[in-house]
Amino acid sequence: MAPRKPLLLLFDVDGTLTKARQEITPDMTGFLSSLREHACVGVVGGSDLPKICQQLAGGDEKAVHSMCEYVFAENGLVAFKGGELIHKADLVGKLGDEFLQRFINFTLGYLSKVQLPLKRGNFIEFRNGMINISPIGRSCSQAERDAFVVYDTEHGVRSALVAALNSEFRDANLSVCIGKVEDGREKHRGSGQISVDVFPRGWDKTYSLQFVEKEGFEAIHFFGDKTSPGGNDHAIYEDPRTVGHSVTDPSDARRQVEELLKLR
Repeated sequence: MAPRKPLLLLFDVDGTLTKARQEITPDMTGFLSSLREHACVGVVGGSDLPKICQQLAGGDEKAVHSMCEYVFAENGLVAFKGGELIHKADLVGKLGDEFLQRFINFTLGYLSKVQLPLKRGNFIEFRNGMINISPIGRSCSQAERDAFVVYDTEHGVRSALVAALNSEFRDANLSVCIGKVEDGREKHRGSGQISVDVFPRGWDKTYSLQFVEKEGFEAIHFFGDKTSPGGNDHAIYEDPRTVGHSVTDPSDARRQVEELLKLR
């Protein structure tokens, strides 16, 4: 057997190794496991570790680490190498409770003045790496969600929220993002149809590259499906530290890897 190539194959999860929001197929699991004979393998996803493990191994974390030398959950805020945790970061450590309370208080005050046809609960969801804000509330039903999409398209509720947050916290170095829905598919991680994501600038998937850029790889090949501007793979796809590969689905990802490694 030929020696492993000094390459890192770094994969997005959702839409690349798995179909959107689905679990990996047995065939793709076998292929991913076999790749470690040819190159170093890693995954980087916007979801938390349990969600990534559920999609890639039915919730078995050890199985994921056996397939992938590098596992970057939440864009690398939670980072593993060889199954060992090497880094963990969160919003509290980055921004501090004083700022976060000011941000949350302002946001709640702003939302209290927004008049909508209806509101439900869970307007602010605090996550490890982002704050998710929903003017209607994430407790809404699917029918209520769909109605809000129509209302938001006409009245620009989320666009006004983004403008207000960018104005109030213009010196805080935050990214405030609305997802772009094209053909029913969300283009920005987490923001869905009803909410806005807020996170420190640089906390996209390029965050993970700091842990591999000095590891001696001849090249870092990134494979992702949302590589167009506005997609959550765009920044790492365009990063000069990677060789970007845009894929359409898991079968296309496999085809491109096989061509790269000359396995077919």
